[in-house]
Amino acid sequence: MIEVVVADDQHLVRAGLCSLLDRADDIAVVGEASDGASAVNAVRSLRPDVVLMDIRMPGMDGIEATRHITADPGLRAVRVVVLTTFDTDEHIFDAIRAGAAGFLLKNTAPEELRAAVRTVTGGEALLSPSVTRRVLAAVAADSGSMQPRLLDSLTGREREVLAQVAAGLSNAEIGAVLHLSPATARTYVSRLLAKLGARDRAQLVHIAYESGLVRPGRVSGRGESPRPR
Repeated sequence: MIEVVVADDQHLVRAGLCSLLDRADDIAVVGEASDGASAVNAVRSLRPDVVLMDIRMPGMDGIEATRHITADPGLRAVRVVVLTTFDTDEHIFDAIRAGAAGFLLKNTAPEELRAAVRTVTGGEALLSPSVTRRVLAAVAADSGSMQPRLLDSLTGREREVLAQVAAGLSNAEIGAVLHLSPATARTYVSRLLAKLGARDRAQLVHIAYESGLVRPGRVSGRGESPRPR
């Protein structure tokens, strides 16, 4: 059973998310919170698998709450998915820096919501091209100077894999694009996490943009192998 804590300051939104999640046989909502501080306390007490975290909450906001959760060694297994209205939340990049595993639109369809919870529980990041890549591209366009030296330790092949991670591809999809087995693709992703000191795939996407390996509007996708810079 996948255990979830839902954090949102709007009672109706919170109740709706809980209701949709509880309809799945393999997902159980074990806690709710209406602000960041309560969310952190609930996570420390309940140790859920996933937290659905609203950004804009009174007192401690969702970004600061995410930072507290991901900085706690005892909560490393907890995956934080940020809830966003997409066009109005300007702090998405801060959420990635804080350690969020991905993003979810508040108007996500019910089955997509449940699939997202399963995805992050399985160790993947919620990096769909329709949400995370577009957000990161938009923010990266305004992020100032690139830091190419972030990738000095990577081989050409590792840069190719990193670019495909930035495109939102799963391990199986990366393997298909780069002619690798899914297991080999997974090994490369694990190596990237270790070399770059990233917590998860969301932070790998952040690094790919911050280093200039990929640029807004120039992210390689399915069937297209990126060229290492």
